[in-house]
Amino acid sequence: MNKLIAIICCLLLGVAPALAGDAAAGKDKSKTCAACHGPEGNTPAAPDFPRLAGQHYDYLVKAISAYQSGARKSPVMMPMVEKLSKRDIEDLAEFYSRQQGLVVKY
Repeated sequence: MNKLIAIICCLLLGVAPALAGDAAAGKDKSKTCAACHGPEGNTPAAPDFPRLAGQHYDYLVKAISAYQSGARKSPVMMPMVEKLSKRDIEDLAEFYSRQQGLVVKY
């Protein structure tokens, strides 16, 4: 329902909505990512590795694409993403954006 509302709003504003990937396919494709980010993207292997779970879909697409193009530099990430297709990136972003992110208790 929320995606439908977002699409309608984007159409009314004349903005093309982002195309969502396939979360199930993204889960399968995320096996390589799990070594550093954890199986659901919420348990990084090191303090300087980010949590991917719960990040916004568009942010993840942009960040992965930036690593792939070299606009965002990382000697660890660049070889991991260099052969990903646009669809692979969309699927991974969809999977991680649907995971429960870090929850902070007050």
